[in-house]
Amino acid sequence: MAQSNGGIGNVTSNEALLQMAMSYARSRVLCAAARLGVADALGEEGRSADQLAAACQADPDALYRLLRALASIGVTEETAPKTFRLTPLGMPLRRDATQSAWPGVVFWADLLADSWSLLTDCVRTGMPAAQVRDPNVPSRWAQDPDASAIFRAVMGTAPAEDYAPIARAWDFSRAHVVADLGGGGGALILAVLQLHPHLRGMLVDLEASVEAARQRFAREKHASRCALVAADLMQSVPAGADVYMIKHVLHGRRDADAITILKNCRAVIPASGTMLIIEFILPPLVSRADPHLESHLMSDLNMLAVTGGKERTEQEWRTLLEAAGFLLTRVHPVGTDVGIVEAGPA
Repeated sequence: MAQSNGGIGNVTSNEALLQMAMSYARSRVLCAAARLGVADALGEEGRSADQLAAACQADPDALYRLLRALASIGVTEETAPKTFRLTPLGMPLRRDATQSAWPGVVFWADLLADSWSLLTDCVRTGMPAAQVRDPNVPSRWAQDPDASAIFRAVMGTAPAEDYAPIARAWDFSRAHVVADLGGGGGALILAVLQLHPHLRGMLVDLEASVEAARQRFAREKHASRCALVAADLMQSVPAGADVYMIKHVLHGRRDADAITILKNCRAVIPASGTMLIIEFILPPLVSRADPHLESHLMSDLNMLAVTGGKERTEQEWRTLLEAAGFLLTRVHPVGTDVGIVEAGPA
């Protein structure tokens, strides 16, 4: 067998599998940098490893080694011996950066990675990490008092323009009021209102998420046409819209809970109303390697480990909708990323 080019003392004849096995390394490096506040300590200027160690309350030699690793992946650069500065790639790791990547890095590389560490048991039992975890070992989510705020900072807080392809993919011309269920920071409903000036909107989410969205809506041009409504979708859905859309919420739910939410929608939707489910649509068959599809299937396993939910095929969405009193009428592709499952009351 040949010595691996990328291994750490590994000898293998299959470099590809070894690289897959080691792919967590960059994630952990980024997570350590985010948690230590390396980017915040660096700011706009270069600083020595010793200065950074004092600012980050870290061991100087160990932090220097982390900074070198960050330089090797393009996040920092060593401008003089043991002196570093952020690269353009690394700047968004600052917590004060516009569209900071810090919440996303911590969310994925720390809070959710903790659940992924139990994936074997999740697959063995079919249950999420919370149900297979040793009850004496608290999750990273439970240990972080800012976990819920980090979640809200990641979900739906992108610029509204990022959601324009979804807002264009369905014909809203005959709609009057559009409710975005579980809409987080409101990016999707703002994109719909921006492209369709005749519409009024409703952003519906848990109270904490709605309150977090108020600051953004106070400065958004089209927000005056949108009501912010606090609701638990498992309990009820507010009436008053003729189009109800729900994006990347139901994939986080087991079938029974997804049906409950859809039934709550069915209870208030007008006879001529429309239900729009915006999710990944899995193919019925995965017959070859596909890097793009891989991200959707990894999301499926993420749902298994973190929430107990799943990504679904078109037929699986059809079955859920029929169980809740809807009929699937059409699937509208949005590029290669998501689809809009359109349904009406049965």
